[in-house]
Amino acid sequence: MASKTATKDIITLRGSAAIVSEFFGYAANSILYNRGLYPEESFVRVKKYGLPMLLTQDEGVKSFISNLTAQLSEWLEAGKLQRVVLVIMSKSNNEVLERWNFRIETDGEVVEQGVSREKSDKEIMREIQAIMRQIASSITYLPCLDEPCVFDVLAYTDKDLAVPFTWMESDPKLIANPQMVKLHSFDTKIHKVDTLVSYKNDDDGDDE
Repeated sequence: MASKTATKDIITLRGSAAIVSEFFGYAANSILYNRGLYPEESFVRVKKYGLPMLLTQDEGVKSFISNLTAQLSEWLEAGKLQRVVLVIMSKSNNEVLERWNFRIETDGEVVEQGVSREKSDKEIMREIQAIMRQIASSITYLPCLDEPCVFDVLAYTDKDLAVPFTWMESDPKLIANPQMVKLHSFDTKIHKVDTLVSYKNDDDGDDE
């Protein structure tokens, strides 16, 4: 009897960039929904990664995320993107309350020589599923956002990259003495994405 082996799928640089940028789009939607930045009724339920996912129907946010993922895909394909951070801030004073940090490692050989890698699509999907489940359960470990909030996205790219006019220089929008929770990572064998959320420590100074 022949043993069954898991089939591997050929992953190209363009294919990996598409997987990772699409992941950011769904992750951003999930964060905005689960952290309550927009009304629940402004999201529609879809199935993705074998999970029920929620997508915003707010035209402004849809357009922003669509443009974002297209730009990220371009930078990923060029091997120029190092990090993407979704920042949640107080609407009243712009105080940074949460930073969803996605650190990206790119296989330089693939970018330079155009080689491909092998990994099964199912394995990549399982790894992304684990991150999406953690985002969905974030309300169990993150402080309640009990005020109106807004979000922004920061992209850390190689210094030699020409930045499109729709992007502008920004400070890193850091949180002083944050609490941090490391989430799962996923790896296409070309791009590896490590996920971490940091948030304002409400207990800071209470013991004094």
